[in-house]
Amino acid sequence: MHAATLTHADRPPVYATLPEPTPGPGQIAVDVLAAGLHHLTRGRATGQHYSNGVTLPLTPGVDGVVRDETGTLRYVVLDDTVAGTFAERTVIDPDRSVVLPAGTDPVIIAAAMNPAMSSWVALRRRIEFPAGARVLVTGATGASGRLAVQIAKLLGAGHVIAAGRNRERLEDLRDLGADQLIGLDEFEAAADADVVLDYLWGAPAASALIPMLTRRRDRSAPLTWVQIGSMAGDTAPIPGAALRSSRLQIVGSGIGSVPARDLIAELPAIAEALSSGALRTQAHAVPLREIEHYWDAPSVERIVFVP
Repeated sequence: MHAATLTHADRPPVYATLPEPTPGPGQIAVDVLAAGLHHLTRGRATGQHYSNGVTLPLTPGVDGVVRDETGTLRYVVLDDTVAGTFAERTVIDPDRSVVLPAGTDPVIIAAAMNPAMSSWVALRRRIEFPAGARVLVTGATGASGRLAVQIAKLLGAGHVIAAGRNRERLEDLRDLGADQLIGLDEFEAAADADVVLDYLWGAPAASALIPMLTRRRDRSAPLTWVQIGSMAGDTAPIPGAALRSSRLQIVGSGIGSVPARDLIAELPAIAEALSSGALRTQAHAVPLREIEHYWDAPSVERIVFVP
């Protein structure tokens, strides 16, 4: 079969002919229809993601849309493996998959499930999310942030504030449910947020806290800061005064803080929201044979490899 194979962490994978994968206990062999190129995919494959080490050579791909031997379409999340979804065929644990609704577009699901999980699981499994809450999304112009704006509204937010650097891409978020748009130097305008979904961390998070907290109309009102991504830096120098002077709670949401069973339990609802069009995403399908070109290529749309 054809598959991508990564032999060096500092080089792109290459398109190659590899042996068919052999199912282990509790696994089944499936045909891969579409698999997204996510930050997690690259991070795990090159050993740069906190959730695992790297064993080379490997076939990348942490999730995707597959067809099993009965013809059923499934979205699957793989555990740590060297046989990923960037291949014509792979092996999966059916318990880590969800059957997809009829008429599902494999490319849309492959593009959006992974980034959608980040905010969906954060709001459903990591915090108490009050109905009508005011939600700030930092890094809102990225694929995960765009979905977070929509997911916050879908799950009951009353007011969503989208924060980002690119003004043109921020404007697009009005059609996706954003009620307010701010730049990364205007966090005081989000002072009365109840929940922050933070995809940036680093300096933007540190610089935002004091302006937001000092301008809150009621400092005793809780502010829950959910740290999801670190696109602006792995560390943030949080002032001690921010923790002492307000009801600020900082929590993380990601692999390790959410049990796998809880994450998998949320998959059917996310898939249904995407399949129905309640959530919209930008996807660009490309042939898997072009993986060397697209592995590190910048793209506004989520790259999806189609074997």
